[in-house]
Amino acid sequence: METSGHGGVEYDKVDKEYFEKRQLKRGAAGPLLLVGLGIAYVISGDYAGWNFGLAQGGWGGLMIASVMMALMYTCMCFALAELATIAPTAGGGYGFARRAFGPWGGFLTGTAILIEYAIAPAAIAVFIGGYIKSLFEIDIAQWVVSAAFFGIFLGIHIYGAGEALRLIFGITALAVIALIVWIFAMAPFFDSAKWFDIAVNPEATGASSFLPFGYLGIWAAIPFAMWFFLAIEGVPLAAEETSDPKRDLPRGLIGGMFVLLAFCALIMILGPGGVGSEALKANTNPLVAALEHPATYGGPTWISKFVNFVGLAGLIASFFSIIYAYSRLVFAMSRAGYLPRGLSLTNARQSPWVALIVPGIVGFLLSLTGQGDQLILMAVFGATISYILMMASHIKLRLAEPDLPRPYSTPGGVLTSGIALVLACIALAAVFVGDTKMMVGDHAVSVAFLSAIAYAILVAYFAIYSRHHLVAAAPGEEAPY
Repeated sequence: METSGHGGVEYDKVDKEYFEKRQLKRGAAGPLLLVGLGIAYVISGDYAGWNFGLAQGGWGGLMIASVMMALMYTCMCFALAELATIAPTAGGGYGFARRAFGPWGGFLTGTAILIEYAIAPAAIAVFIGGYIKSLFEIDIAQWVVSAAFFGIFLGIHIYGAGEALRLIFGITALAVIALIVWIFAMAPFFDSAKWFDIAVNPEATGASSFLPFGYLGIWAAIPFAMWFFLAIEGVPLAAEETSDPKRDLPRGLIGGMFVLLAFCALIMILGPGGVGSEALKANTNPLVAALEHPATYGGPTWISKFVNFVGLAGLIASFFSIIYAYSRLVFAMSRAGYLPRGLSLTNARQSPWVALIVPGIVGFLLSLTGQGDQLILMAVFGATISYILMMASHIKLRLAEPDLPRPYSTPGGVLTSGIALVLACIALAAVFVGDTKMMVGDHAVSVAFLSAIAYAILVAYFAIYSRHHLVAAAPGEEAPY
């Protein structure tokens, strides 16, 4: 094995057999499956998680935060659609930043995304537990729920990508139908006055019935507003499994985003507008709680049972699809030597089985905390860092390489990505503004601090070891920087 180096990193030259053991199945994802994948990543956020923002900012604070995040994600999807046609590899955002800023930029972006995608399934597993308890009226331990869901869906992914993506699409379609049923069921009970029933904190600056926790409540609600859209940026991670990534990836990103925008608006309006913000602000099953509230149907009905049962499919769709996303990111970074190389091994069905199992174990252990809202904040920490770096990559490539072939061009160019960059910086600050404590044993520890420690450990691994052992000729590594 030969070694060469430049720019602060060193490369090992590997033989042909190395890459033969690390192949994904081309053509497993078409444009329609990609739209479904984009929705699947996020749809659990419509069913649970967003409502915790009501406890932070009231309806007004969450509404303003949601508008800001809707704008950020829309601008970001347009920018990512362009980047995905420039660097269509399984690494997604890691590949974009690698193209723009070299190995350090790629690693910092990729590991931030990894924190997001390794933690998000843990949060969703907690919400799945809440839905199961509500649906079957049983007291089941979180470890049982997590073990069952991680075990089953990791197994399906290991079996094959094409089968997994088609199953994700089917589950997502059911979840979308349940949301539509919920929207029509809640519409007759809408009253905008119900939005403002959370008690006003008189000590908060700018407090009112619209902003019961003052201006600071807007900031604190941002991480939960992001839950309406978090992980849509994972669509480009399917680049190496699409037949025509330069055509299909932009369609998947933008098509999925517009569907999510519609659901965000309708849920924000009709949920609190049907039963009040107070009733939903701390509920782990808010859509069903709204249907069974005394102000609506007054108890379980066939509609609430249907939404609860099929709503579980929405949580499963996101859980299932984010497992797909983290495995492709880990696969790409491992194949290039940024993470331990053994993580990128694929099986006879060209599935990255090690990259599926190892982060899955981490997610399972985190889910045992049962603290879904705090896990959301940890996922958002990684997400916002990656958004800042990806949008900076878009701007850098536009300015440094204006003649680079761009099969898809972002409307508005750097203005669009610049808006997303500014809003991503605000979102990162919001993680610290709304920072809560997670119980680790008998100790309450800052969620932001825990996330920063995890990020620092990964960066130290790269600085001390893996930057000296990158893989020459890995996809994306041959590009100039």
